Amino acid sequence: VLQEMAKSECHFINGTEKVRYMQRYIHNRLQFLMFDSDVGHYVGFTPFGEMNARRLNSDPVRLERRRAEVDRFCRHNYEVFTP
Repeated sequence: VLQEMAKSECHFINGTEKVRYMQRYIHNRLQFLMFDSDVGHYVGFTPFGEMNARRLNSDPVRLERRRAEVDRFCRHNYEVFTP
């Protein structure tokens, strides 16, 4: 059985002043690729992940869209995520 998963996370530090958006890509419980808004680009953890990170980082439109997720996805939904 093969399992493929993408997981998006928002980390709120001090309310909405410091927000971190992360998107993780996992295959068979092994994280192979990640986008971190603090870093600002994709990072690969396996040879397959490194290849995809190079491909995704070469697309400035995709990178800008991922960087904007902090405002569009995290800050916009702050009231939903917090109790």
